[in-house]
Amino acid sequence: MPRTTTMTVRLGGTLSDFVAANVGEKGSYENVSEYIRDLIRRDKDRIDREVFDRLKAELTQAFAAPESSYQPLTAAEVIARNRT
Repeated sequence: MPRTTTMTVRLGGTLSDFVAANVGEKGSYENVSEYIRDLIRRDKDRIDREVFDRLKAELTQAFAAPESSYQPLTAAEVIARNRT
């Protein structure tokens, strides 16, 4: 069962005005909670994409390397190398 957390955020000035403009009849969101959840989801998606893009770049570079540059490693060596 997912855990629910209640958080309190204080906004003032232009940030508060910006949120108010995006919520309610004139905005894209029905309430502030919906808006904040969407922002968090978008940020999580952005981070996930960045992680995937870094992995993809590393794999692309590895597969482009000449075969002579490969070194045989045991599973223990790979684990030890990745701990640092």
